[in-house]
Amino acid sequence: MNLHFRKDGEGEPLLLIHGLFGSLENLGYLAKQFSAHFTVYSLDMRNHGRSPHQDLMSYELMVGDLLRFMEQQQLQRVNLLGHSMGGKVAMQLALSHPERVSRLIVADIAPVTYEDHHRDIFKGLLSFDPATLTSRAEADRLLAPFVHELAVRSFLLKNLVRRSDGLGGFGWRVNLPVLHGQYQNIMRGQQGTPFEGPTLFIKGGNSDYILPRHRDRVAKLFPHAELKVISGTGHWLHAEKPDLFCTLSLRFLQAG
Repeated sequence: MNLHFRKDGEGEPLLLIHGLFGSLENLGYLAKQFSAHFTVYSLDMRNHGRSPHQDLMSYELMVGDLLRFMEQQQLQRVNLLGHSMGGKVAMQLALSHPERVSRLIVADIAPVTYEDHHRDIFKGLLSFDPATLTSRAEADRLLAPFVHELAVRSFLLKNLVRRSDGLGGFGWRVNLPVLHGQYQNIMRGQQGTPFEGPTLFIKGGNSDYILPRHRDRVAKLFPHAELKVISGTGHWLHAEKPDLFCTLSLRFLQAG
């Protein structure tokens, strides 16, 4: 698995890891801001973006993908920032290979097993054949009964790309059947030896992904973790208040 990536800036290495249905493009603003201080590697995870498709999804496999990437780039130790699923990947790497991680930022996710958060999204995305579409507007109209929020539909439909075989229509950039079939693996919690390094959890004030009942699990696995809350934001906190998110992250990454 050779992950697609983009490299920006100079300095200590910082890996940016997107969430489910995302790509490195979702963290483009962050990469631009952080590249003034770090060498930023923005990654497409397996079955996402322009990275290869595989039949399996698990955090063990995705950590293996990251370790292979680090070896290819000759990176012995890195800073990590992951959002949602990407935060789970980052946490698992820190728990499994703490010697490879300097500082860890986890955006709006906890190391716990979640119930189904995406049932309607999968129903909507699987309800039509993208090869038959004539426009993105048509896809948005078909998805709207399942996903009511325009911003969420716009995010999901960034995965819709025109087919390159000359037959017309569209296709999914994400490996939708595998994401659906392996969904329970993606929702699983993290485990391993506690990570003793500096860790920052950033929560969206209106999000329910990090809850008080998760506190003990977080403290057990990340005993030196601190929590910051960005009020007035939901799960996509880095997109809703990007400047504040960058300020909090940089302050943590540049701490002595």
